[in-house]
Amino acid sequence: MNEHDAHTPQPPPADASLNAPRRPRVGDVLLSEGHITRDQLEKTLASQGTGSRMLGELLVQQGIISPSVLVRALGKCLGVKGVNLRHGLIDPALVKVMGADECERLRVIPMFKVGGEITVAMAEPQSLPTIDRVAQLSGCKVRPVLAMEANIVEFVKKYSSGDVDVDEFLTKLQDTAVEVVERETVDEGPTTDLDKMVAGSPIINLVNIALLTSVKDGASDIHVEPDKKGTRIRYRIDGTLRDLMKPPPGMHAAIVSRIKVIGKMDIAEKRMPQEGRVRIVAEGREIDLRVSTMPTLLGEKIVIRVLDKQNLKIRLEDLGFRDKPLETFKRFLDQSHGMALVTGPTGSGKTTTLYSALDLLRNPEVNILTVEDPVEYQLDMVNQIQTNEPIGLSFARALRSILRQDPDIIMVGEIRDNETARVAVQAALTGHLVLATLHTNDAPGAVARLVDMGIETYLLSGAFNGAVAQRLARTICPGCATKYYPAEHVLRDAGLPNEGGRPFRKGSGCQRCHDSGYQGRLGVYEVFEVTPEIRRMVHHGRPSHELRAKMREQGMLTLREEGVLLALDGKTSLEEILRVTQNDDETVVTPAPAASAPPIKEAA
Repeated sequence: MNEHDAHTPQPPPADASLNAPRRPRVGDVLLSEGHITRDQLEKTLASQGTGSRMLGELLVQQGIISPSVLVRALGKCLGVKGVNLRHGLIDPALVKVMGADECERLRVIPMFKVGGEITVAMAEPQSLPTIDRVAQLSGCKVRPVLAMEANIVEFVKKYSSGDVDVDEFLTKLQDTAVEVVERETVDEGPTTDLDKMVAGSPIINLVNIALLTSVKDGASDIHVEPDKKGTRIRYRIDGTLRDLMKPPPGMHAAIVSRIKVIGKMDIAEKRMPQEGRVRIVAEGREIDLRVSTMPTLLGEKIVIRVLDKQNLKIRLEDLGFRDKPLETFKRFLDQSHGMALVTGPTGSGKTTTLYSALDLLRNPEVNILTVEDPVEYQLDMVNQIQTNEPIGLSFARALRSILRQDPDIIMVGEIRDNETARVAVQAALTGHLVLATLHTNDAPGAVARLVDMGIETYLLSGAFNGAVAQRLARTICPGCATKYYPAEHVLRDAGLPNEGGRPFRKGSGCQRCHDSGYQGRLGVYEVFEVTPEIRRMVHHGRPSHELRAKMREQGMLTLREEGVLLALDGKTSLEEILRVTQNDDETVVTPAPAASAPPIKEAA
């Protein structure tokens, strides 16, 4: 085995398979996928010399690649999948079936079983004797995957000691670690003895750890889903769903009932969707949870929205605005009257932007009222109203009443229909500053959307101050940031066809970011200011593409262009910007000088 081939298995004897295709070498795989450069490969091979240190080990030690990148590359060399073991991927019961001693001796750990096939992480997935022994112990067909030996030994010891056994390790968590805060204003409903039934069982603690983990990791949602094999619990971080845990079969009904109890929902009703709300204390702070249930073919699915004030970035400067768009947006807010809109798809952070605007505007001298569905976060010096459709308290009804409350500033959670839009425009025309959200793809499209709702252009031109369109882009993980050179088609789509020699930043993937390369999100903002010329165009009912052309003519940038500038500053990757924005027209971005960024590693 030469040093370049250090991580790949020894080839079979010559007489075993004369015509067998040669397996790729780990260095070639890393090079072809852009994780290392030719120069880095040659230098590492030279430093390896005749020693016993393996190529991949040296590359990880030097910080050129992460362990997760290495194990995936090694898996490709062996023709199997490479994985990094973590909680939620392993069924503890399978470790007990095979026996911890045997797992450690064979350097394997069973992960999960589907039907008659068991997936097993192995240090040597090409070892036929090991596969045969695993098949004998499990009675199943074996699907081998590659994992590092140290990773396997670590998890075998954890699971065999009971630390990660659901029945064992969940009971180590105190029931009071997540404290439910009762709301006096909420109807408690009929009392049940379910708490007594589950007291002392792992159900309470399983729900607790799901809630605690989501809070610690900054998740926005928890999904509890029925599965043919039991329950699947996932949580959403930075807009992406990730596996959290997979409890053993037979626990789903009890988990759902526990969540319904703390959410003050009817545990007997399993056929209709329900909604609940609860406030918990976790990590020493109060957190609001919105609970929604939905009946499915396999059982009830629950989604819990986690509203953690600590994750709320309340300052406009912290949201991701560049200096010029932020200055323009603040001009909207400095107006004594008129309408400013924030647009974008669901989950793009519109409400957070409005809360940040209210934080800038609130002071003892102004009366601020909001109408929301629901009220996500409570703000001091702001009078917040939650709609209640069953009793007739709609956005439009609340807005009409708000106008008799002597408001200076009004925030409308969402303009959904003609009636709400008309009352909001009238309020903007009668001396109030109105902030609202609207579902459109871009900022100029807000005009066409309101016209479609029946608002006359002569009214809209007098009321409209401007709009902000936004998206959320994931930011590069600081723990695994590397330099790289994007592909030609990526540069072309980003409007940077002549920047092929310029290095950009991306994350290579590490444990800190769950191998995603991203940690956290920031906003990408397209700011559309209504200048006198644009106001005349709105009055005459000009279409959106003409408004956009005038916006560009006056120096305002599109979402794609704003995002590319953030990538040029090293805050996110070009691929992420292309994922969250669309190219409305063929533009070429003029790159700014490279901004100072934290020291990062070099990669191809």
